[in-house]
Amino acid sequence: MASASLRQELNCSICLEVYTDPVMLTCGHNYCRLCIDHVLDSQETSGVYSCPECRTEFRRRPPLQRNAKLSNIVECFLSVRRAPDVTNVSCTYCIDSSAPAVKTCLQCETSLCEGHLTAHNRSVDHVLIELVTSQKCPLHSENFKYYCPVECVCICVSCYDSGSHRGHQVELLTKAYEKKHQHLRNDLQKLMSVREEEARQVQSLQDHWLKVNSRAAMVSEKVVSLFVDLRVKLGILERELLNEITRQEEQVSLQVSSLIQQLEGQKEMLSRQMRRLEELCSITEPITVLQESGGDISDLINVDRSLKGLHDLDEGLISVTLHKGLTDIICGVKREFYVQEATDIFLDTNTAADFVFVSGDLKTSTWSQAKQKRQDLPQRFKTFCQVLSTRSFSSGHHYWEVEMSRSEMCDVGMTYPSIEREGEHSGIGDNEKSWSLRLYEGKFSALHNMEEKSILPESSCQRVGVFLDYEAGRLSFYELCDPVRHLHTFTASFTEPLHVAFFLYEAWAKVRS
Repeated sequence: MASASLRQELNCSICLEVYTDPVMLTCGHNYCRLCIDHVLDSQETSGVYSCPECRTEFRRRPPLQRNAKLSNIVECFLSVRRAPDVTNVSCTYCIDSSAPAVKTCLQCETSLCEGHLTAHNRSVDHVLIELVTSQKCPLHSENFKYYCPVECVCICVSCYDSGSHRGHQVELLTKAYEKKHQHLRNDLQKLMSVREEEARQVQSLQDHWLKVNSRAAMVSEKVVSLFVDLRVKLGILERELLNEITRQEEQVSLQVSSLIQQLEGQKEMLSRQMRRLEELCSITEPITVLQESGGDISDLINVDRSLKGLHDLDEGLISVTLHKGLTDIICGVKREFYVQEATDIFLDTNTAADFVFVSGDLKTSTWSQAKQKRQDLPQRFKTFCQVLSTRSFSSGHHYWEVEMSRSEMCDVGMTYPSIEREGEHSGIGDNEKSWSLRLYEGKFSALHNMEEKSILPESSCQRVGVFLDYEAGRLSFYELCDPVRHLHTFTASFTEPLHVAFFLYEAWAKVRS
């Protein structure tokens, strides 16, 4: 009954068979890996994943964790089911009854029941093993006495005397058993050590996954909150700009209305004066015309009718307000994610090799066929065309962008100031003191301590973003195409300040301002 109950507990609820490569969902339920993979594949079209047993839903496809302990239990259960049936072996010493044997004695070459085993143990100290079904040679019907390690078989005296094993270093069965037993125990100990190490690694991976999962949830919540805040701030900035446009429009409208009203009044006065003069012009009697005064029209003619003071829409004020508002918002985003944009990176001409030309703004370095006339300094690179930045980083989070030439070879990276300045290992990435990203013939690769790792696929643009987290020991490179692509991350325990470094061969590199 216990075996049947155990068998039922070891059945997968999907295929109803004993688990094969059991894996566990985060809700705690176990399935065969293939079974649950098929279920999750069928749920993929709906975008909603759930456990077949408890119906717990997951926002993403749940990761499958191998259940090492359950796998071991299944393996033990199946090995017991496959073990040969030795329950029918009877005790050699029981004559009247066929009492079942529980142990086999190698020296006595007998099988013993519980009662005879107790008496046997009191009288002699022999090697006891688990029950064996047969102790006799099938050819000579004699008890096995030796073991031939050459052919890996147990043999009797007649087998040995017959000469079929002549020249083989046969051993007594008991001695061979002891050696094999010790060898098996050693193998078992090694496997236990390996299993323990794998268990530690599994636990470490599970801990890492939980850490990343927790971090991802926290960062996701942070991003959602950030964009909610961005939408609020952008809405406020939008209303502020629209209100400013409306205010200027109303100001111009009031000015124009006032001027129109003034001009309409002047227009009416001109009309009245024109009608009076027309009446005078229509009189033919000279004395009447001469006695009537035409009036002074100089006040009407000399009125200032220019529109020089007329206001216009101040787009400059709107642009400045927009720029300031967006800059404040972006600065807030950078503070939220602890990124300090390094805009003050300049190249140090005192480190530039003789065949490296540095631009006047100290931002661009170019490989040059003409040797630059520079002073011979100890910090200057001698063997390779390289140059370092004046600034170094010894703490914090920093980000900057670089343009890399796609012609020939160009490296961008970081190095300790203690890097060698000449010799075959003085190139950035060719020693343990530097890390670099190489762009060569349109392909990226990562280099450190003479080890180069290719990065696929090929590059699609030449702008690269560099992110340094000094305390965490992480130096990451990103290709700034659409979408942004992670290229490589170096991890190390930094022990010195880090300088930006360029290596050039028939190429150029530029720090973007």
